[in-house]
Amino acid sequence: QVQLVESGGGLVQPGGSLRLSCAASGNIVEINVMGWYRQAPGKQRELVATISSGGSSNYVDSVKGRFTISRDNAKNTAYLQMNSLKPEDTAVYSCNAQGKYYNALRGWTGPYDSWGQGTQVTVSA
Repeated sequence: QVQLVESGGGLVQPGGSLRLSCAASGNIVEINVMGWYRQAPGKQRELVATISSGGSSNYVDSVKGRFTISRDNAKNTAYLQMNSLKPEDTAVYSCNAQGKYYNALRGWTGPYDSWGQGTQVTVSA
């Protein structure tokens, strides 16, 4: 399968910035979509941003103009640049990737839908 590892979370003051990274590894054939999700305490997980292999991106309205998603296809890595952070951005941020991988044991290519372990982002004075 495909493994995702996130990094870059932490504690930041309101108005500050953080950059999250999500590195994918494994027998990756292709990564179609990479996305960032977040879940705050007591709330449902919500989609923050997605980016296609061609670079097309989408954002939830609450982060438009403040967050930027990008990806380095050569490194199988996605990034989330978060600026002008607000206390309501506090959440566990998780990375998701969908695409195709090669199953060497069984000798076939199949789809995957993988999640990272999550990284905590806390915005507080």
